[in-house]
Amino acid sequence: MFCSPKKAKRRQQQGEGGSSNVFSMFEQSQIQEYKEAFTIIDQNRDGIISKDDLRDVLATMGQLNVKSDELEAMVKEASGPINFTVFLTMFGEKLKGADPEDVIVSAFKVLDPEGTGSIKKEFLQELLTTQCDRFTSEEMTNLWAAFPPDVAGNVDYKNICYVITHGEDKEE
Repeated sequence: MFCSPKKAKRRQQQGEGGSSNVFSMFEQSQIQEYKEAFTIIDQNRDGIISKDDLRDVLATMGQLNVKSDELEAMVKEASGPINFTVFLTMFGEKLKGADPEDVIVSAFKVLDPEGTGSIKKEFLQELLTTQCDRFTSEEMTNLWAAFPPDVAGNVDYKNICYVITHGEDKEE
């Protein structure tokens, strides 16, 4: 990894005490949430997430016809068996790939000339389903379930940006 000397020193200090470097990427509350998620996914409680664990947890969420090759592809995203440290590392790598929050907010601000912090659901849905990597109707349903518009049909894009970059809702 290439980082500034200050960041390298801070990471080195955070990593002291025998903890793996991956644990320094997250706050303690985030690690606890990921541990809870890992425990839910690890259906047979053996400390490793397997294809069978994924199949079982997806079945509990209503996805009953997941193909074996899809499950295999999910498991192969890791370099080896998926224990909690590998699981956490995979999330760290996914989150690291996201743009910084201010960059994403700035992109949304282009769509919000009045600076209200929200945009109309219909407008956002039209953009997401007709431009670039188009969202499917299922993805739109999931988006609105996660980020429901207010009674006036406005979507709080700042909260969306926060969740993209932090992985959880803001506590206000």
